[in-house]
Amino acid sequence: MKNLHMKQTRDNQDNIQQEKLENNIQKKLEAKGITLFIQFLKFGLVGISNTLVSGVIYFLMNELWFPGKWFAASLVSWGISVLNAYLWQNIFVFKEDETKKHRVWWQTLFKTYMSYAFTGLFLNNVLLWLWTDVIDIAQFCGSIIQFFANIHIGFLGNPETFSSNMGWFINMLISIPLNFIINKCWAYRQKEKKVE
Repeated sequence: MKNLHMKQTRDNQDNIQQEKLENNIQKKLEAKGITLFIQFLKFGLVGISNTLVSGVIYFLMNELWFPGKWFAASLVSWGISVLNAYLWQNIFVFKEDETKKHRVWWQTLFKTYMSYAFTGLFLNNVLLWLWTDVIDIAQFCGSIIQFFANIHIGFLGNPETFSSNMGWFINMLISIPLNFIINKCWAYRQKEKKVE
């Protein structure tokens, strides 16, 4: 009887310890999730600044400095906006962890350009081709196009440009999270310090 009581007491203590451990793990996961969400929001704010920088540079080059040279304006504005992203992400989003190996700035910058080249220059254009020339989203959205035409929102109310404009929005839903993952896990990743 005494052994049974001791076993039940031990089992209860084990259960209490297990519950505490599970609660601690749950709290750590929740804290990590909140931290990741805040980091993603900061990434989004940097993305907004990139869009503004890119747009201003593109407009200035295409309209004022080199009129009609849209391809050059696009490349230069993209290059400057990625440099802007690198600077702000280094300071604001993916801060360097002092307990890990330091990042080499030029390698991180190169990886940042590579990740944005993949999503911004390659993937977005392939997806735009898919949305406009292969699927032609507009053919499935007649009532939506009519709605936007009725309220005089031309860029979504025009059947000829609806697929490419809507494709741009869809691409943002794909490329922003993908850029975040690539930058977090590759471009700004820090290796653990070697213990000697």
